[in-house]
Amino acid sequence: MSRAGQAEQPRFAPDGTPVVVRRSARRKRTVSAFWEGGTVVVAIPARFTHAQEDEWVQKMLLRLQSREASGKAAGRNDDELAERARLLSQRYLGGQARPSSVRWVSNQNSRWGSATPADRSIRLSDKLQGMPDWVVDYVLVHELTHLLVAGHGPDFWKLCSAYPDLEKAKAFLSGVAYAQSRGLSED
Repeated sequence: MSRAGQAEQPRFAPDGTPVVVRRSARRKRTVSAFWEGGTVVVAIPARFTHAQEDEWVQKMLLRLQSREASGKAAGRNDDELAERARLLSQRYLGGQARPSSVRWVSNQNSRWGSATPADRSIRLSDKLQGMPDWVVDYVLVHELTHLLVAGHGPDFWKLCSAYPDLEKAKAFLSGVAYAQSRGLSED
């Protein structure tokens, strides 16, 4: 765990969200949590024990999830997601991919997203919420490409590779998946 003045070491929430704890000698009783570049930052008093830290991290993660579920998270509701998909299709796929619906779902536990070409629908796992925008954009471009090309053959990757952060986003998601599989949520 990081103490005031030490480098921040992220831990991972059960859903793979990176979490950093910041201890402050000036903070006496209050605890706050906020998003900072795809990472949840939990600010606590420096005097808190490790047990108090763990307790408050869990509480604040639940509060953030509740806030997001109520639609207060910027850019993370279904309408904004659909508009984002439309813009990404225009920018990277020449506007060829035209989904009928794009929405967040909570029932995808083994995939980041899915597309059904027959009805042109795209679903993204809500586990992506809070991840960096360039990661969510990659998953959207990936699923948009599936509306045009089935499977993951050369034609698929040729289209998908128009997205400039493709490799970086794939590596990020691989790291999150690895951390989840290893149960890395402490230190």
